[in-house]
Amino acid sequence: MKKIFKNFAVNFLAALLIVTLVASCTTTDTITTDPGTTTVSTTTGQESITVYTALEDDQIADYLPLFSKAHADIKVNIVRDSTGIVTAKLLAEKDNPQADLVWGTAVSSLLIADQQGILAPYAPQGLENVEEKFRDSRNPPHWVGIDVWMSAFCVNTIETANKNLPIPTSWEDLINPVYQNQIVMSNPASSGTGFLSVSAILQMMGEEKGWEYLENLHKNIAQYMHSGSKPCRVAGSGEYPIGISFGYRAVKQKNDGEPIEPVFPKEGSGWDIEANALVQKPQIKEAAKTFLDWA
Repeated sequence: MKKIFKNFAVNFLAALLIVTLVASCTTTDTITTDPGTTTVSTTTGQESITVYTALEDDQIADYLPLFSKAHADIKVNIVRDSTGIVTAKLLAEKDNPQADLVWGTAVSSLLIADQQGILAPYAPQGLENVEEKFRDSRNPPHWVGIDVWMSAFCVNTIETANKNLPIPTSWEDLINPVYQNQIVMSNPASSGTGFLSVSAILQMMGEEKGWEYLENLHKNIAQYMHSGSKPCRVAGSGEYPIGISFGYRAVKQKNDGEPIEPVFPKEGSGWDIEANALVQKPQIKEAAKTFLDWA
């Protein structure tokens, strides 16, 4: 089982340790979905930029119209996917970058891209309002944080009650055999949330005990999912009683009236910074800088 988790996470973990830690001129938005990928295009502008992001679809739907209203002359093509896929795209496109900037993606992944010379230095407007610990220390910075997120359990209180399952409060609880096939988790190979959980466990427990724990956790996992939010979504729908996801999604679903109890494990939660960055290209568009100033 150790090999299973290592195949999921070892490439991202090694990189983290190395770095120490179709458009027409209308006014509507269009969304096209490929497996695991969402593309949103605002089609009101003259200059076009492509934005890679791992933000949630509902976050994009809330935020993007605000930018479009303020900057109707800029056409924004947003390509949304999980953190691992966004990172893989950036690395694969290193010699022919397609994105103009990255919006709301885990710093642990941006550091990998930065090592490859993919990020460009830029100091967005309002940088002085961001604490130094939440941005790149170089001047100008190669990335700037916009929020902090952390791993959490999404527990469906109705389903746990129906199945006579105790509500887990710790990572240790999750390896109880009573939860066999009752837990879903995001895939650490494709999801920043999944990678965050695995990385946190290894850091908290140490490599030997951490891998032993992950082997035991694997026995209770019913399914590994592509995105970080899906385990929480399927827990909310009652398909599975417990999803290992992240705090924002758990709290939002509870606030939306779903029978979800957010649980932050008592041993500690993995956390990371979501950040923005300019992509290094032969010609960097001013519109990309305008977006970063706004974001």
